[in-house]
Amino acid sequence: MPVQINIGLNKKVGEANYGSRGASVNLEVELDSGIIEDPDRLRSQINKLFGLARDSLNAELHQDDKNHSTNGHHRNGNSQTNGNGYSHRSNGSRSSNGRGATQSQVRAINAIANRNRIDLAPYLQQHGVQAVADLSIGDASVLIDELKSQPAGNGGRG
Repeated sequence: MPVQINIGLNKKVGEANYGSRGASVNLEVELDSGIIEDPDRLRSQINKLFGLARDSLNAELHQDDKNHSTNGHHRNGNSQTNGNGYSHRSNGSRSSNGRGATQSQVRAINAIANRNRIDLAPYLQQHGVQAVADLSIGDASVLIDELKSQPAGNGGRG
């Protein structure tokens, strides 16, 4: 008898003027029942499904960013949105419309990534930033949870 696994994620991102938009994705798969006998293989499959769901969710949310940038969404040389409704000045500092990650969050993200040998680049890219310190407080919290769920030595997305 096959084993059914259902993975569901949803995400809401803030936009200017206290707006937001969200998306959700649910995946359901059937696996051979023998996978129950191999917990490492089962966890690996679940991690892959969560990664696929996260990537799909972020792609859906960021496809709107591309549309906004060409449909009159205000951008100028000094500031641009990062796809999460927060803007960054050209020097990389966060403008006042979004609260940045706390120093404790930045330390935690770096510590978890270093301890588990996880490459942060793909995670930062999905959040539309290049440095941990550029994350919003909410995205930093989400990233901490994501990193805690990754197996050690994963090196990034499974």
